[in-house]
Order: sequence, then C-alpha cells, then structure tokens
Amino acid sequence: MSFPNKRLRRLRKTPALRRLVAETRLNVDDLVAPLFVREGIDDPVSIPSLTGVQQHTRESLVKEVRELQSLGVPGIILFGIPEQKDHQGSQAWNPDGIVQLALQDCRDEVGEGMVLIADLCIDEYTDHGHCGVVREDGSVDNDETINIYGRVAQAQARAGADIVAPSGMMDGQVRAIREALDKDNHEEVAILAYSAKYASGLYGPFREAVDVTIADGGDRKTYQQDWRNRREALAEIQADEEEGADMIMVKPAISYLDIIAEARNITDLPIAAYHVSGEYAMIKAAASQNLIDGDVVALEQLTAIKRAGADFILTYLTREIAETL
Repeated sequence: MSFPNKRLRRLRKTPALRRLVAETRLNVDDLVAPLFVREGIDDPVSIPSLTGVQQHTRESLVKEVRELQSLGVPGIILFGIPEQKDHQGSQAWNPDGIVQLALQDCRDEVGEGMVLIADLCIDEYTDHGHCGVVREDGSVDNDETINIYGRVAQAQARAGADIVAPSGMMDGQVRAIREALDKDNHEEVAILAYSAKYASGLYGPFREAVDVTIADGGDRKTYQQDWRNRREALAEIQADEEEGADMIMVKPAISYLDIIAEARNITDLPIAAYHVSGEYAMIKAAASQNLIDGDVVALEQLTAIKRAGADFILTYLTREIAETL
C-alpha cells in the first residue's frame, strides 16, 4: 500500500533530491550588508556585541565594499558615526558628513556595480539619541523632524545614494522625503521605508555600534510600533505606499515573520526584512557555547525570512553567507 507521506519521504532521500524540490532558495542576490563608518578613527574598531562586525574607516569601508562586490553581494546600507553630535543632528545633512563622504568613496569604487542604500535617520547624529528633534518637554517634534529628513535625503542623493531608507518612523516622512528629492531633481532615487519597525528589545548591539544612548533613560515607543500589534503594521505599510515608498521594510525579522507574510498579501512593492543586531548576536552567542550549529541556524533563519515573503534581507551575516553560498 502507498501513502502520500511515503512520497514525501522519497523526495527527502538524498541531499540532491531535497535541493531539487526545495520551494524556497536563498542566494547571494537576496542579501544586503549593513556597514558602519566612523569619523575620526585611523583603524577599524571591533564592536564587542557584534562578533565580526566593525566600525570602518573610510578606507577600510571601501575595501570591504570591494570584497563584498567580488562575492556577488548586490547592495549595502550605510550607517554613520560622527565625531560631533548636536540637538538637531546637523552632521546628517552636512555635505562633508561621514556618510556623504563614504557614499562618494563607494560610488567612485564600484560605480553602478552595487546598490548603495543610506539609512536616513538622525539618532546617530543627535546628542539625545532620539530619531527626531526633541522639544523642551521631551516629546519629538514630528513636523520639524520630517523637514530635516528631506534635507538629509537631498544630501545623501547628491553624494550618490541609489536608495534612501528612512528609519525614524515619523508620520508623513515618506511624502516629505519624496517631495524633497523630486524638488532637488533626484526623481530616480528610491525610498525604502522602514514601514513596520517595532519597538523591539533586539536593537541593543546596534546602538553600541552607532554609539547611541537615549537621553534620560528614554525610549522610542511613542513613534516605533508596539510589538503586540499586527493591524498597526499593515496600516503603516499601506500609508507609506500611498505616500510614495518604492519598497517597504519589516524590522526585526524572525519575531515578525507573520508581518512579512501579511505584508506580502497586501502590497506588490518589494519587501525587505532586517535581520537585526540582536538576532545576529544571539546566533553568535549560542554558537560560541556550542549550543547550536551557528552556520545551520543562520541559513535556516534567513531562508525562513525569504519563505515568509521577503524579497531581500538586510543582515550582518551577509559576508559569511555569501562566502558559503
């Protein structure tokens, strides 16, 4: 007697058979590398909570980008750490700011051979660590902030960014950025909106990487999304699409696979997922204690993100996965 489950077992018999009938395939084209560039350092600086990840100098950044290109990685996203911070985060739109200079360096090195994405936020540049301008009462001024975002977008586009990626979760940020880019004759620069960005506990290593501490022990729960909510994320995704986003992002990834899947059902825009610093750090920490096979879990998690519906993945695993694949 033959049973359907025996047919399934027959198709699992060998690695070649399993590969032949795999429904989801992860490849290097699915990966974007988050990279950090720091002003005022002479050598790369290791980030203790992100094993294998560095704050780059401009020179080491270009070398890393060149090597990622040789591995077939299609894109990077840049985060900057300036020497000087102020209340408005003015180095974020300074033409000589660290990200603008690094974008020019990378563009000169790779031409159009890689997609250059610039994270668009001001938390790395402010002395209070919030993603927007803070009023005297401690609240974030949404309208003043999105005007600043427009200036940052223009500076990043002039420096060579293909895509700007607003991560501050301010209301109306996508429309303000689109209008600013178009006004500055950068209609071809795309917007990757952090549409479903949750107020997650998984961002700690990233904040160390960009040297950000929120003033007075504050948090971002008034403008990032509540991790208990699903409908809120879908509403934000639809709003960003209406405002002119070219792509949308879900962040974090593994804890929010349901949101990625739901997003796939409501939009035809490309979907990015950010496999964030805490997700990466947990794999590395568990692997270092021989609790898991880190390489296997890394591939499993990234494949799950793609299976859920993501078109591409921002991950600190990019280089090692590209080398493996």
